[in-house]
Amino acid sequence: MSAKVVEKKYLFPFILITSCFALWGFANDVTNPMVKAFSKILMMSNFQGSLVQFAFYGGYFFMAFPAALFIRRFNYKSGILVGLGLYATGAFLFIPASMLQVFGVFLISYFILTCGLSFLETTANPYILSMGSEKTATRRLNFAQAFNPIGSLIGMFTAQSLILGRLNPAEKAQRAALNLEELKAITSSDLNIIRTPYVAIALVILVVLSLVAFSNMPTKDQGEHKIHIFQTLNKLIQNRKYVHGVVAQFFYVAAQIMCWTFIIHYGTELFTSSRYGMSVQKAEVLSQKYNIAAMVIFCVSRFVFTYLLKYIKAGKLLMVLAAVGGILTLNVMFSPGLIGLLSLVGISGCMSLMFPTIYGIALGGLRNDDAKIGAAGLIMAILGGSVMPPLQGAIIDLGKVGFLSGVRASFILTVLCFVVISHFGYNTYRVYQKSH
Repeated sequence: MSAKVVEKKYLFPFILITSCFALWGFANDVTNPMVKAFSKILMMSNFQGSLVQFAFYGGYFFMAFPAALFIRRFNYKSGILVGLGLYATGAFLFIPASMLQVFGVFLISYFILTCGLSFLETTANPYILSMGSEKTATRRLNFAQAFNPIGSLIGMFTAQSLILGRLNPAEKAQRAALNLEELKAITSSDLNIIRTPYVAIALVILVVLSLVAFSNMPTKDQGEHKIHIFQTLNKLIQNRKYVHGVVAQFFYVAAQIMCWTFIIHYGTELFTSSRYGMSVQKAEVLSQKYNIAAMVIFCVSRFVFTYLLKYIKAGKLLMVLAAVGGILTLNVMFSPGLIGLLSLVGISGCMSLMFPTIYGIALGGLRNDDAKIGAAGLIMAILGGSVMPPLQGAIIDLGKVGFLSGVRASFILTVLCFVVISHFGYNTYRVYQKSH
């Protein structure tokens, strides 16, 4: 008899924790379009705007290790509660940030918010893996992660309908020509529009926090009070599969964030060209629709590929999807017109399986506390989403790189990411096969 993906005693906690996957998906994808929005509202360069991602994913990196030590000292439930509390706090801080109209305060809000997300991911992922047989652990995590893009879709719809579509259409040059009072009024209105969804999600988080607080959350182990951190780190560093997985995760998150953040830049450049002749605002709104289409593909593909894992080894499927993702990215760079944009949308289908599969492979075989500390390393690898987008923004700001526009040329960084991921998939399939 095959092992169940989710045992009956874990069913309600599984549902409750899976809802958290959707919550951080919302945060990720309501935030990606804000790079473009803040650049316009506060009249900044693409590089400066991409500091939103630096603060956002920097919080993941900063808090992952403390979160792992916390759940090792206490338990998974405590980690979830702290994560939700920090998430709500960061979201509520958008109220003073919008009133002060200071970009740095928004960055602090994002940082605190994502410290909460780091706590959630560091806790929720290994908790899901522990809810049953190790044989079904990767499938179980893929299934839970399949609800992450549902939250992402809600975030994207929110960004398009409640934020981008309602912002003042005045571009940077037009804003620069306004007098100080007019500029402050427009800026205040736009920043208030941005803050509303964050305050709304903070209220939702408080409801989920209450449900978790008053629910029984069983687990195989409730954490160790003795922390032998250096022994654990030494074991992890000597585990080639784990270390390679952390590197692959860094480049995967970088690829995901670059594709989803700069799809709006790519589409805006295309639709404002002489061929289409749209205004910048219309082009941005239309580009966000393509971003939503990418997330729909991502969401559907996650369920499809999770099913295929029953028949195809995880490493082999990861290797093939990363290779196809790299080919599509080259198409994004060199294909004309709409073909390049459609290729960029299609990459999401390839990426859908990557995060939980890399995560599950890397933690495969690790036990209890080793898995908790190991989970922190994989969440710290989300730093890739903080480091690479500003580099991509800097390339875009160049305007031209040879015969390519800065936007198209910037996707060479994404090609590099897929090469690294494909190599990890190959090693998993050929080298680490015995251990996974």
